[in-house]
Amino acid sequence: MIEHYKKFNKLSRFYLITQKTDLKLQFIGKLKMTEKSKIFTIVIGEGAYTKERPFTLLRFAYTALLEEHKVNIFLVEDGIFVGKKNQDPTTYDNVGKWMKDVIAEGATVKACGVCMRARGISEDELIDGIEKTSMNAFLDMCVEADNVIFS
Repeated sequence: MIEHYKKFNKLSRFYLITQKTDLKLQFIGKLKMTEKSKIFTIVIGEGAYTKERPFTLLRFAYTALLEEHKVNIFLVEDGIFVGKKNQDPTTYDNVGKWMKDVIAEGATVKACGVCMRARGISEDELIDGIEKTSMNAFLDMCVEADNVIFS
């Protein structure tokens, strides 16, 4: 499904560009999309499979990465469960799979150590590539970001 999404995203971007009639505008439009790289810090505070918000934010992160933006993700409160290994939902999209794909595309993902401790989650239970950290690292992510998205 992720590969289909990746192909669809790239095709839809191409479609938008080819709607312009002047060939010079097509080329300029494509350059503008990559010139304005942004840094997004996405904060996921809701648990996996309780609402669609974590799934939606991971789709946004994946899309931003495909458009060559930098993405930082901070897992806080019940959002740390989004980064838990071995997710196997039967009636929802697997946010664990999306998280792995977002990491593979280059996102930096960190989880709040205090939130992990409060919920009994250890570092070895996190998906590979997620780092346990503190509010100081979260602050650094926010300072670096052009936009912070908090859910």
